[in-house]
Amino acid sequence: MSLSIFDLIRISCDSLRGNRLRSALTTLGVFMGVTAVSATLQVRTISTAVIAEEIEKREAPQVQAMEWSRSGSRLRVEDVGYLKSRLSGVQAIGTSAGIDYGASIIFEQNEGTANVSAVSEGYLQIAGRSILQGRFFSEADFTSYRSVAVIDNVLREQIFKKINPVGKRIYFNGRLYVVIGLVDTKIQYKDEEPSGEMLVPMSLYAALTGRRNIGTILIRPQEMAEMNRLEEQVKQLLTQRYPDGEVYTWNNVEDIIEQKKTLDLVSRALLAVGAVALLVGGVGIANITIAAVMERTPEIGLRRAIGATSGDIMFQFILEAAILSLLGGVLAILTVHGLTMVVADRFELPYEFERKTAGLAIGSALLVGVGAGFLPAMQASKLDPVQALRSR
Repeated sequence: MSLSIFDLIRISCDSLRGNRLRSALTTLGVFMGVTAVSATLQVRTISTAVIAEEIEKREAPQVQAMEWSRSGSRLRVEDVGYLKSRLSGVQAIGTSAGIDYGASIIFEQNEGTANVSAVSEGYLQIAGRSILQGRFFSEADFTSYRSVAVIDNVLREQIFKKINPVGKRIYFNGRLYVVIGLVDTKIQYKDEEPSGEMLVPMSLYAALTGRRNIGTILIRPQEMAEMNRLEEQVKQLLTQRYPDGEVYTWNNVEDIIEQKKTLDLVSRALLAVGAVALLVGGVGIANITIAAVMERTPEIGLRRAIGATSGDIMFQFILEAAILSLLGGVLAILTVHGLTMVVADRFELPYEFERKTAGLAIGSALLVGVGAGFLPAMQASKLDPVQALRSR
């Protein structure tokens, strides 16, 4: 007569309590393996969150390029189309020109400082910035050379305080500009302090200065992983176009790319250590299960004689391995979670318990435990009841 699942669980627990030292050592092996795996996953999760926070503070990942010769920068709007037709993996491309850094911006009796730049139509998409109030430059603003401006939050706080800046008139270099929009504040590079910012249409800048040249070409890739390839390709194309000048290319996430590379290497190394630790725990479970089968051969024979099926016997040993694996896995996850909370609080790191990570760690423990105990359990289920009883 086949036993119910509850009977098998009760018998398995009684058996494990009967040999506490063996059960404790097996659980410890699983605990060490799952701790290594879980810690690896937590390191990766926290590191990824830290990188995501850093990216969120900055403008979107982008390649920037400029050309310089004795006569100065010769990049023009036409170069944007030249690059766009030859580059792949580009999400957006545009231009930017620095007009004045630390410029005085005046609204009524209030004065603030800002970096003033001229930008093209696609700037918002390239920079990954959002309009908080009002709007960005329209096609009509560019074609009509309108004296309009978009400012960021830092400049708004300096000269407008809590007043809605949209529609207000500000002055820069004695010229009046109408504020049509407010954008969120972003930095370009690591450790850069947010500063006030004022944007004007590139066409207006060209009309006021009489210059057709642009300062910098901005290119946002579709994938950050393509950043270095795109940077090299841009440099090569512009060097071919301006062979007698110097072409400079750079990106605003070089440090983040290096962090990701380091994170990948460390994660792989830690994951390998965790896999070895789990494997050792699995070998321990296999050895202990084999020893348990040899010790309990008479018991197996007796249970078979009173009606237990071979499936009951096999399932009992697998269940014992699963219980020890589950216990070791849960203890490991709780331990890693507690330690991670302490470290995250101490160093102000972003951390949130993820069920997916815990489930993956528990799953790996059960897979190793059940897998290691399967062959010994099958061996036990195939014992001849008569031979097993004679071994008493």
